Amino acid sequence: MARTVGIGKQSYEKVVMNNNFYIDKTLFIKEWWENDDEVTLITRPRRFGKTLNISMVEQFFSIDYAGRNDLFEKMNIWKEERYQKMQGEYHVIAMSFANIKETTFPSARKAICHSILKLYNKFDFLLESDYLNVAEKELFQKISPEMENYIVADSIRALSDYLGRYYGKRPLILLDEYDTPILEAYIHGY
Repeated sequence: MARTVGIGKQSYEKVVMNNNFYIDKTLFIKEWWENDDEVTLITRPRRFGKTLNISMVEQFFSIDYAGRNDLFEKMNIWKEERYQKMQGEYHVIAMSFANIKETTFPSARKAICHSILKLYNKFDFLLESDYLNVAEKELFQKISPEMENYIVADSIRALSDYLGRYYGKRPLILLDEYDTPILEAYIHGY
């Protein structure tokens, strides 16, 4: 039976659940993990599947998808017993800059800050924990579209630190479309 090619789909889960045609790239997870890099930059031409691959990595590792073997059991990565045990075992900080398409610097900055605020809102349970000290809780609550530059600059690292302490292991950080605001700044001259 022929499979439908889902053009433009960016969610790995949707591709698998809809049984869309998919070239299995799950061994990228193994290759990436075993490289043991602190930072990985994936550069490919537009429409080359970067966002879909990031979605695959997020859904493989994220505790939000713990127990979702159905997404991977027919894929090559599932042949690797070590990786079966890693599925759904990490907290993932995933952020996309794809919608930051503003025409001025102030509006782009505000949109980025708003995206960071939405990210922090997912983890607001940290405020009720004893893993953040008083000063860290105050900084956490200063996350807003109008936050100061020093808070913006350190916000993702700080959230990673908070989650690492809370769960006892460092989260994975996945940033997608980081270049969109840069390209928009170039196009609009700011």
